[in-house]
Amino acid sequence: METAQSRQQAAPGAFTAFARFVFCGGGVGLASSFAVAALASWVPWALANALVTAVSTLLATELHARFTFGAGGRATWRQHAQSAGSAAAAYAVTCVAMLVLHQLVAAPGAVLEQVVYLSASALAGVARFAVLRLVVFARNRSQAAATVGVARPVDATVARAATPAAPGVLCRAA
Repeated sequence: METAQSRQQAAPGAFTAFARFVFCGGGVGLASSFAVAALASWVPWALANALVTAVSTLLATELHARFTFGAGGRATWRQHAQSAGSAAAAYAVTCVAMLVLHQLVAAPGAVLEQVVYLSASALAGVARFAVLRLVVFARNRSQAAATVGVARPVDATVARAATPAAPGVLCRAA
């Protein structure tokens, strides 16, 4: 039977992880830009962007868990939630970029909209990479979370040192 430890892959280096992030996240992002453009012809752009962002975030988080950061399996609910937080920030960046574009240019063409959208997405993507690598899929956090709740024996000297000197004393001078 395969255990979580044996299934876990070695964490890739920063350059490898970034290359994988660009490939996976960039591929999903590029497909998303076309999906937003197509969907925006039927619904308001902000709604189209929100729907596509939600779906693409779920897909990208799974790809990042399995491939980009070498987490060794499916993304956890915690990772999905944290990834969604960074995606919400990216959504805000793309919405602001598009809002600014429409304030500056009365009727921007589809190519200009794509350039602005993809540029804002790329900027947000670099920030998302840092958050995902350093927080969401960080090795020490996932290993620490896996060991929470595991009972370990406490050495008698450690237990004695942790006991307050007198009842009612909350702090001691060191």
